[in-house]
Amino acid sequence: MISAFLTGFFLGISLIIAIGAQNIFVLKQGIIGKHVFYVALFCALSDALLICIGVTGVAFFLSNLTPKMSNILFGFSALWLFGYGILRLIAAFKLDTSIEIEKTSSKGLWSTLSIVAIFTFANPHVYLDTMILIGTASHQFLEADKISFAAGASFASFVFFFSLAYGAKLLKPIMERPSNWRLLDGLISIIMFILAIKLANSGNWL
Repeated sequence: MISAFLTGFFLGISLIIAIGAQNIFVLKQGIIGKHVFYVALFCALSDALLICIGVTGVAFFLSNLTPKMSNILFGFSALWLFGYGILRLIAAFKLDTSIEIEKTSSKGLWSTLSIVAIFTFANPHVYLDTMILIGTASHQFLEADKISFAAGASFASFVFFFSLAYGAKLLKPIMERPSNWRLLDGLISIIMFILAIKLANSGNWL
């Protein structure tokens, strides 16, 4: 059981650690200190839900459906990421230099969770990683070991998102300078554009 748990944990970490739109949003919320716990919890629970669905065997049913729907998912996701990149680029070039972290985001909890929900569930890779890849990998285990594998993969998401969200506070003193905040917004916009282009290309939209 321990071996299965560790296998799931390290597989989950290796898949989730890549830079993506969801991770960047969690990082930003951690820096500004807005709804940090709920954002991290939402992301972790979402991953755990999709992992459990994949481990229960849905991966086999989706393996044939995913290729048919992937082009549409990639296209809409690319448009969303490109739009968010534009918003961050506009924020980076705002003329008002008196930016304070505490006032950077006035979004309420539900508005914030709706944004992170889009970043989470509009990303085709989250289904490929959790439901398909992890779900398929789980079939090397039987009964209790399969449950341990799923628990390990889910625990990896909790460790990663809470570490990312609360570890971001270490950057807060640095981000109190308006120029650094603009630099972050600019970097976020560039990453969003790159991800959008990659998704559009993967979905044969380019």
